[in-house]
Amino acid sequence: MNFIETNKRNPSKHRIEEHDMLNWLKANRKVMNAGKMKPERVERFRKLLELMEEYKRKNQYM
Repeated sequence: MNFIETNKRNPSKHRIEEHDMLNWLKANRKVMNAGKMKPERVERFRKLLELMEEYKRKNQYM
């Protein structure tokens, strides 16, 4: 969440230094969709996904 709030964008798939964050997001999204995530983590992860929706497809160079 700190990354998104400070940079005002989601992690990029084109920047090597941001790949770890992007891979973590994708892996946890799969776990949540499979129903294997702990209930206390689901709520926090949903908040993160909501924050990501606000910055979806924003041009980071503007």
